[in-house]
Amino acid sequence: MADIRTYNVVILGIAFLLVFTAFTTCGNIEQTVVKSLDNSTFTGSGYHSLGIIYGVFSFANLFAPSVVAVIGPRVSMFISGLLYSGYIAVFIIPSTWSFYLTSVLIGMGAALLWTAQGRFLVGNSDASTINRNTAMFWALLQCSMLFGNLYVYIDWKGKSDISDKDRKTMFIALLVTSAIGTLSFLFLRKSSQEEEEDVLSDEEGQPLLSSRMIFKQRASSALNEAKTDFKTMLHLFCTKTMLLLSFSMVYSGLELSFYSGVYGTCISATTRFGSSSKALIGISGIMVGIGEIVGGGLFGLVLKNNHFRRTSVVFLGMVVHFVAFYLIFLNIPNDAPVVFDSSPQLNPYLSPSVSIALLCSFLLGLGDSCFNTQLYSILGCVYTEQSIPAFAIFKFVQSVFAAVAFFYSGYLLLSWQLLIMVIMGFMGTLCFFIMERMLNVSADLPEY
Repeated sequence: MADIRTYNVVILGIAFLLVFTAFTTCGNIEQTVVKSLDNSTFTGSGYHSLGIIYGVFSFANLFAPSVVAVIGPRVSMFISGLLYSGYIAVFIIPSTWSFYLTSVLIGMGAALLWTAQGRFLVGNSDASTINRNTAMFWALLQCSMLFGNLYVYIDWKGKSDISDKDRKTMFIALLVTSAIGTLSFLFLRKSSQEEEEDVLSDEEGQPLLSSRMIFKQRASSALNEAKTDFKTMLHLFCTKTMLLLSFSMVYSGLELSFYSGVYGTCISATTRFGSSSKALIGISGIMVGIGEIVGGGLFGLVLKNNHFRRTSVVFLGMVVHFVAFYLIFLNIPNDAPVVFDSSPQLNPYLSPSVSIALLCSFLLGLGDSCFNTQLYSILGCVYTEQSIPAFAIFKFVQSVFAAVAFFYSGYLLLSWQLLIMVIMGFMGTLCFFIMERMLNVSADLPEY
């Protein structure tokens, strides 16, 4: 059994690595690709598409657990993979209607995918292996930010414009990668929970029931479970602890949209970087990924040391991000996020430096890992018995504000976007401090 569980976790990680190598790379370059299209009938916006994805994803999380409970995690992940591949395929022969339709579909698919992933990972773990399995999965997933972006750099190096041929070659390669990842879900075996349910069904004579009856029973059970989780979510969201944490969740959504879609577009629009500006999107994505990996590994170890506390890591994340925002403000043209058919007209305060731009990419990833690792940590500690609705609230708030940020990113100058994140980053950190202090006082915990 242990070998099957380890096999499942590895295959799960590889499948996510491949699917998100394609999707993360797509999200990083799509606004630049859309801007370069020589197609007068296409009126889509990469920012709007990503906003739709995260908006639909946030609300789809409310019904995703019920669907996964009925059709099972493996089927859910395979269907989701098909939707991800469909979205990437649209860029080969783009049209506005299919672009936005697949944006809605992939938002639904993302909710199914992450709900199913959580259930499948837990189903193949126990108390002694959950940390190892989570770390293994997380490491494979974060590598998705490296390989696709490296391909972008190699393929687009020295190209100031992205031709139709370049675009088609890029997205065919991403489509193949996503398709292989999707097919990998078919190699997953039944989790221990599913096998136990099958054995129990055999013992209780369930095979004597029709498949239709079994399906109805599962659907009814899933619906009741969803109603209970929804009521729990509403109750938790009104608590003081969750309301305070929600400011950090809002900030995590805003900065997620910035590093995953906006900043790469800003770099590509900075003509002072020369002919390498488009290829630098790939290197920027790699540096963000390295920052995420370094931060995830470092703070996972730091938290085992009682001389550190969650507030210290969150404060570090705020400082790291504020340094990155200030350098970006000085280094990148203020109108870089909003120009569409022309080059930026405003000059930055400094002569644009590739080294500073890539340093900021690393700092964005490092700061993001600070906030996310501590949000996961505090939610897991405070809501041990209510983890599913608590994490659902987190993903809901984060995704809603990521969607909001993507929608305003195409209209607000860079300085205003950075100012919004500075304000929310400060408020999120302050509220996290207050919440931790409340928990320490109420639990009479010693300071460390």
